[in-house]
Amino acid sequence: MTAREPAETRTPPGETRTPPGETRTPPGETRTTQSATKATSPSAGRSAQTATLAEIAREAGVSAPTVSKVLNGRADVAPATRSRVEELLRAHGYRRRRAEASRSPLIDLVFHELESAWAMEVIRGVENVARDAGLSVVLSESAGRLTPGRTWADQVAARRPHGVILVLSGLDESQRALLTSRSIPFVVMDPAGDPGADVPSIGATNWQGGLAATRHLVELGHRRIGAITGPSRMMCSRARIDGYRAALETAGLPVEQDLIRPGDFHHETGYRQGLELLRRPDRPTAVFAGNDLQALGLYEAARELGLRIPEDVSVVGFDDLPIARWVGPPLTTVRQPLTEMAEAAAKLVLDLAREEGTPVATRVELATSLVVRSSTGKPPPVQQ
Repeated sequence: MTAREPAETRTPPGETRTPPGETRTPPGETRTTQSATKATSPSAGRSAQTATLAEIAREAGVSAPTVSKVLNGRADVAPATRSRVEELLRAHGYRRRRAEASRSPLIDLVFHELESAWAMEVIRGVENVARDAGLSVVLSESAGRLTPGRTWADQVAARRPHGVILVLSGLDESQRALLTSRSIPFVVMDPAGDPGADVPSIGATNWQGGLAATRHLVELGHRRIGAITGPSRMMCSRARIDGYRAALETAGLPVEQDLIRPGDFHHETGYRQGLELLRRPDRPTAVFAGNDLQALGLYEAARELGLRIPEDVSVVGFDDLPIARWVGPPLTTVRQPLTEMAEAAAKLVLDLAREEGTPVATRVELATSLVVRSSTGKPPPVQQ
């Protein structure tokens, strides 16, 4: 449960008047100084700015309680007023003093999609850390978008959690500024793109994983190796396929573009693209499926075409989800330490919540490793 909101002074109608003589810094807030950067208000062009809530309120033409409502994510503020206050908070680099800012016993965990065993491994890791810290986890999904909507950001500001973990997602500039002004730390896990040098993030060695998967197939004697990629907009997907290319080039084998099929990390795409690859008269003798779900789709395509794994086609996945050990034959895959990555992200966001000031950005990559099972073998002699 969250602490009850403190009683607020009644806001004058229209929220346009500032109580006279209000210059003292309100409890729980701090004056901040910012060197002039991109000035977004008339007073932001000076070489340095200091601001209290009262000063920001005066510049916005509203009351100090109204500014407090915006900071606390309250809904009873007109959209135009909220936008004006947020702009001034960003311009002044305003931050609540972290030690004074009350927090709810929560961690916000945000997925771009929440529909697979992959997500369950991440949830398990965050829950492990949250439980030990006496916190609960709030799950959100951004419906496939790589940036949550504005409504989500306002809800997080209102909840005031210990921190936010974004999985395969990111924040736009206004969302980052909003969380920063509330002293709500955030960490990106497995970032879809470059999160920026100042954003703490946890990832895995995806390039090395793609290299190891393909090198394993080369060492077994395969020369025609297909691949089903993940979404091109995701950094992890591009890194895996770059590792695949590097392994082929290092072995002196051609990178055949018509053997590389676009995917989206879903089972249905593995099945559909698997049919396309395996129906070819010169079909590949092995396929790097990009992730475990696409590998399972490829299994289905092979069964439909009467092909045996690994006698007719070898398959390698990526992630090492629990199901990889249960399918027949058990799947050779690259282990991505999802639970450990999630635990690291949760520990990092809690460390940031305990620190005063702006901590140094952290980029952590956990090692991947090849797990050899029964879905890979030597290529069939007739296709050598």
